[in-house]
Amino acid sequence: MLTFIVFFPVLGALAIAFLPRQQEQRAKQMAAVVATIVFVVSLAAFALFDRDASGFQFTEQIRWIRAGSAGFDIQYFLGVDGLGLVMVILTTFLFVLAVLISWNIDLRPKEYFAWMLVLETGVLGVFTSLDLILFFLFWEVELVPMYMLISIWGTGRKEYSAIKFVLYTIAGSALMLVGILVLAFSADPQSFDMTVLMEADIRDTLLPLPAIFFLIFAAFAIKLPVFPFHTWLPDAHTDAPTAVSVILAGVLLKMGGYGMIRICVSILPEVAKDYGVWLAAFAAISVIYGALVTLRQTDLKRLIAYSSVSHMGYVLLGIAAFGQVALTGAALQMFTHGTITGLLFVMVGLVYNRTHTRDIAVLRGLAHHMPVIATVMVIAGLASLGLPSMSGFVAEAMVFLGSVKAFAPATIFAVVGIVLTAGYILWMVERVFFGPKTEEWAELGDASSWWEHIPMAALVAVIIGVGVYPSAIVDVLDMGIEPIIARLG
Repeated sequence: MLTFIVFFPVLGALAIAFLPRQQEQRAKQMAAVVATIVFVVSLAAFALFDRDASGFQFTEQIRWIRAGSAGFDIQYFLGVDGLGLVMVILTTFLFVLAVLISWNIDLRPKEYFAWMLVLETGVLGVFTSLDLILFFLFWEVELVPMYMLISIWGTGRKEYSAIKFVLYTIAGSALMLVGILVLAFSADPQSFDMTVLMEADIRDTLLPLPAIFFLIFAAFAIKLPVFPFHTWLPDAHTDAPTAVSVILAGVLLKMGGYGMIRICVSILPEVAKDYGVWLAAFAAISVIYGALVTLRQTDLKRLIAYSSVSHMGYVLLGIAAFGQVALTGAALQMFTHGTITGLLFVMVGLVYNRTHTRDIAVLRGLAHHMPVIATVMVIAGLASLGLPSMSGFVAEAMVFLGSVKAFAPATIFAVVGIVLTAGYILWMVERVFFGPKTEEWAELGDASSWWEHIPMAALVAVIIGVGVYPSAIVDVLDMGIEPIIARLG
């Protein structure tokens, strides 16, 4: 099942790539069908997931590269626990919506939708790989489609932003590869198998364990992103097309948090605990710095991009606290941020498509002309600032409750971040959508197309649904977090 989920998108991409040029408009229909099928199959996996069993499920393990003379092999090894399964659901869900909100793409649609599906395969591979080399290869797969999607279909300084994204990711990947190799060779038994490494005796044979930890951690810190490794994010978001911004904020950043939990904490728990206070400090700085810089933004997309830096600080704080509630809260924050920020970027995209500007100083009184878009934007804003009954509130509350005993000062700073979030979200909504009616925007139309309504309705439903009944996600996440907590002791 997991092999189908991971590789069906790339098969769809190949089918789209071979479409005749005169039929390239069919690419969007084919991409929608492929993404929907993968989402339905991932929902089936969620339904079939055994809530009473422990460990990884739906595993598929084949010896891939025989390297017995070196002491161990590289495997094609896929599997998911509660954490990985929720990330898979988030990914397949957002890719369906990303295809829909790209429905008006007319510039080289065949290549655009093919690259989108290749990107989906890369992300799904990261969330399902249980072999470190396989994980690394999937991690690298997302580089090419992201570069192409930003540099060709982006706006503004699109080539600069695409190159900056690639350089940051490659720098992190180089450090991660060194860390993975040293980790595998320092273990007894030597292996790239994550399930083996979680039980292996890992010693300071080639490098000190903290050095191995931070070599791998650096790649995830860049992707999350953690201050001061975040500077690629605002540029990439600003110049990327709307759907790519949704995927970037919705799932690509989560690869960093997922990697921290899956590899850094699960395989090197003692080192993670030893340096937990440093991680909490970086988390608090990211929350406050991200929120303060967000307050100064005048571009709608950059505002939401910098808010992501702040919100990902909550994820790092939850990871640093190393408790059941905090870690589950961090994982839930990844899921909720994916849906909430995804919705915010969708709404900014709709506003930009109509006004052709993202300058907050220019936009005013849009609610008079586009009440549906304004209403949904208000809902997304309230979810982002953590209003009760919405998913963001549950995730942030779990992070705060789980981390306050371990790192009270960092938690207080994080709570201050909530206040700042309320400030910039309410200021942005009031400035852009309310105020006197202006004739400049009198001809603007509201959301009217089905491919605009479906993403908005689906994301709002998930945000409120998880906010009202969080157990639907939290119970599954707990199944993935409990074994990690047991290893932390």
